[in-house]
Amino acid sequence: MKFFGGLGPFFQEGARRFPVPKKEVLPIKRLFLHYLRPYAGRMSLGLIIKATGTLAELALPYILSAILDEVIPGAVAGGQGNRQGIYAILLWGGLMVLCAVVAFAFNVIANRMASRVARDTARYIRHDLFDSTLRLSCAQADQFTVPSLESRLTSDTYNVHHLVGMMQRLGVRAPILLVGGILITLALDPVLTLVMLCALPLIGLTVFLVSHRGVSLYRQAQRSGDAMVRVVREDAQGIRVIKALSRKDYEQQRYEKVNRTLVHDEFRASVTMAISNPLINLVLNLGLVAVLAVGAYRVHLGLCLPGKIIAFIQYFTLLSNALLSITRIFMMFTKGSTSMNRINEVVNAAAAHGRTPAGNHLPVPAGQAGGKSYLTFDHVNFSYQGKTDNLKDVSFTLRRGQTLGIIGATGSGKTTLLSLLLRFYRLPEGAGAIRIDGKDIRDMDAAELRSRFGIAMQNDFLYAGTVEENIDFGRKLSHEQVERAARMAQAHDFIMSLSGGYAHRLTSRGTNLSGGQKQRLLIARALAGDPEVILLDDASSALDYRTDAALRQALREESQTAAEAGRAVTTVVVAQRVSSIKHADLILVLDGGAVIGQGRHEALLENCPVYREIAQSQMGGAILD
Repeated sequence: MKFFGGLGPFFQEGARRFPVPKKEVLPIKRLFLHYLRPYAGRMSLGLIIKATGTLAELALPYILSAILDEVIPGAVAGGQGNRQGIYAILLWGGLMVLCAVVAFAFNVIANRMASRVARDTARYIRHDLFDSTLRLSCAQADQFTVPSLESRLTSDTYNVHHLVGMMQRLGVRAPILLVGGILITLALDPVLTLVMLCALPLIGLTVFLVSHRGVSLYRQAQRSGDAMVRVVREDAQGIRVIKALSRKDYEQQRYEKVNRTLVHDEFRASVTMAISNPLINLVLNLGLVAVLAVGAYRVHLGLCLPGKIIAFIQYFTLLSNALLSITRIFMMFTKGSTSMNRINEVVNAAAAHGRTPAGNHLPVPAGQAGGKSYLTFDHVNFSYQGKTDNLKDVSFTLRRGQTLGIIGATGSGKTTLLSLLLRFYRLPEGAGAIRIDGKDIRDMDAAELRSRFGIAMQNDFLYAGTVEENIDFGRKLSHEQVERAARMAQAHDFIMSLSGGYAHRLTSRGTNLSGGQKQRLLIARALAGDPEVILLDDASSALDYRTDAALRQALREESQTAAEAGRAVTTVVVAQRVSSIKHADLILVLDGGAVIGQGRHEALLENCPVYREIAQSQMGGAILD
């Protein structure tokens, strides 16, 4: 057994010989076959082994019929001294034992090989689905929703895993048992076979109707599952707020609502699919009664032997199991194909996003739009939903090495501006242009574009790992680079106060740090890669004024040092505090997605009432300094 089980790796044919085309939209059938093609050799061998074991299983009732109707009567007729008859009984009995052993061993081996194929196929589907999820645009991710993507990565890949395994285990055995059983029973007694076959059309109609209805019900159940995952995810992230506000009962009710909906939808789908088994059993049992009745009558007339009736009962049992297995296949296929369609939606969406044709935008010659500009927003308009503009005619120019400050009320478009700059959302044609070094960012490779930036957001994430791993973020930076970034971010001192220093392990989402400590680590991460552009999206909101001032001073010194080395660093700071941006070379004041003021701090105090009001409320008399 171990020898045959060890054949699996030999027929694996290597991992990932056929990687999913990253920019090709595949139909569902091609995508499914694409993942199975690397295992064609192992699957073919498994199917041959499975077929051999099934044929051996089919031979058992026929051998039993021959023993009862021919071998035993011949041995009895020869008397007690008929050694030839005894040898014949032992020979046929040994053949029956051999067939039973072959059927058992080959079915076990084939099932193990099928399990390996299902395991590896599901592994690579999960790998490529996760890769596609990461390559989705922000707009596509918003459309799918995070809970739905999580559900596709877990429950849907689980359903496909079961489908691939079941198709190999039962998809070969059941048809062979069904077709082979019918052929053998036709050879034994055509009349009884025709009686038995009368039940098959009713069974086929039942399977078709139930499976057709089950597809839509399973889709609805999976959508309800997405809704429940969303609530669980929200509650897990906000558990501290829930406890602090004593809203456990309210959240329990909210969860119970989506849970009841999921239970209701799953119950409808399960009940609908479960109808098939009782109906098939009813039809099969009625058919068995008819076979026994007709068989007894034919035995009475001398047209059939008792051994054939026994063989017929066994074949009828095998056929019943085969039909039930086919029903299970249809049920699993209904669920698995629905899941594969959901996976295919994500894979094809990512492929379509990856192959989005770039424009053919001409670069703006130096000297236009503000001289030797590095970063330019040229009459940019943008809307998430295509109804109301979230940014309205935004224009500004920033030279290399300068600092841009952005301030405005909540919802004024500050983060949207950064999202467009990073091309998280693609700017439509005719909605203006965003240029870096005179080149439209729509014409730039996304990876090359984003490699220019170091970004820290207010609600960015930290993962379970060491402090150094979180700052490095898989970029393979040296410890000196990590420490230098931490010093600039004013994080080095508190890091060294932790047990283990830079080797101190953080919990998921950095829950064992304070808000200010987390923000300093996120800023250090942004600075560590020596980016051309530093984007700080309200990343110092949890810092005290002294630490914030020290951070701004460190950034100015770094910018000067980089400029002296011929590597100017451009900085974009989104902030709620005027003190965080007052020394910027250009400040944008946003309101309702529009720029209502831009210039330096002193000019805005004179010309922009909104900015002056914010400054007075925050700094009082200090605005005159």
